[in-house]
Amino acid sequence: MKKENPTPDFYTGAPLDSEDLMYRDKFIQELWEALESAHVLLMAPRRTGKTSVMDHLKANRNGGFIVIKENVQDLTHPADFFLSLLARFHDEHPKILRDTFRSGWKLITDAFDRLESVGAMEFKVALRESDPEWRTNWRSHGQKLLSSLRSMDTRALLIIDELPDMLLNLRRDHPELLQPFLAWFRSQRLEPNPKQDSIRWLLGGSVNLYSTLDGMGLVDLINDLHNFPLPALTEDEVEAFVSTMLKSRGVPIEPDLPHALTQYLGRPIPIFMQLLTLDIYRHWKKSDSPERALGARDVEEAFDRLVRSSAAQDKLQHYYSRLQKYYQEPNLSAAHSILGQLSLSPNGLSRGTLYSEFQRHLADAGVSLFPHESKKNFNQLLRDLSNDFYIDEIEEDQFDFASGVLKTWWKKYYA
Repeated sequence: MKKENPTPDFYTGAPLDSEDLMYRDKFIQELWEALESAHVLLMAPRRTGKTSVMDHLKANRNGGFIVIKENVQDLTHPADFFLSLLARFHDEHPKILRDTFRSGWKLITDAFDRLESVGAMEFKVALRESDPEWRTNWRSHGQKLLSSLRSMDTRALLIIDELPDMLLNLRRDHPELLQPFLAWFRSQRLEPNPKQDSIRWLLGGSVNLYSTLDGMGLVDLINDLHNFPLPALTEDEVEAFVSTMLKSRGVPIEPDLPHALTQYLGRPIPIFMQLLTLDIYRHWKKSDSPERALGARDVEEAFDRLVRSSAAQDKLQHYYSRLQKYYQEPNLSAAHSILGQLSLSPNGLSRGTLYSEFQRHLADAGVSLFPHESKKNFNQLLRDLSNDFYIDEIEEDQFDFASGVLKTWWKKYYA
């Protein structure tokens, strides 16, 4: 249902409503086309719109798909993966679960019987109680789930958000199951061939899954997926967004304001684009001179307020604290060192300068590596920092922070 007011809302926390998703039409069309014949890996840094795209696919399902979307970032076991999918299916398609899945699947039959006799019991709890050996039997339950999905008279799109987080949790809590789960999951994606399969998987994450699994020696277990990275918004799209959001609310702006905002943002993280534009709008509303056209100076003042604001602090702090979760030594502390140096540089630093900083850091930490190991670790670190949206290669062999907001904040608090 379209809202009566066509003016897009500001979003500073939750994913965008489907009707307010802008500049992603072509990407979404290409994503649907890829899903016609392949399972897809959708990778994008956190806060850049990945979940909003996934929600849009669910709200505007294409090609006759039944769509189930589940965030698995807190799961720690393969059994919980299938349990969550079944519970989500029960919440959103209970009739299909009863009519199709219940037939010939004792686990589901027993779970429904428990619900009918006990009443308010959650479906997840009913499933667990129906099989006390649920975790041991994760393969058979997973196989039965996929077989039941394939028995439907319609196709199913299973959207799994934050899969890399689940795999890291699995490595931490049940390392003996990581390789078996990934190998089993890969075999299920390949047989039957995706073109003939009625199931499609859209796997997503805000951590680079290839680097995560490469460090574990398991990257070959995802090489069947069609890699589909979410592109960053272009400068023209950011400028169009700023103009639309302000002009539609009656804010008079100088022609230079949208471009000035893109220069402060750098490669835009959408939530900071939203916060910065919203701050400009709110200060205009409180202004004693609402007829004055806003310009580049107003953007500069709003940017300074944003970096210091409580609204941005927790979102920016995430970029610092997430390094501890996803990076291992010696690259963890080296990442802090490199980002600290980059935050102090007005125009970025060369690859050679960053490599010298990397070697100095290793020497200070007492880490001794052969030259080829040092170079390999350094190149991997630069790839990870780039894929995770910390840095960007602004020109050949010259690097800087991808986000102007993050760079200014990092310099203020961690340089």
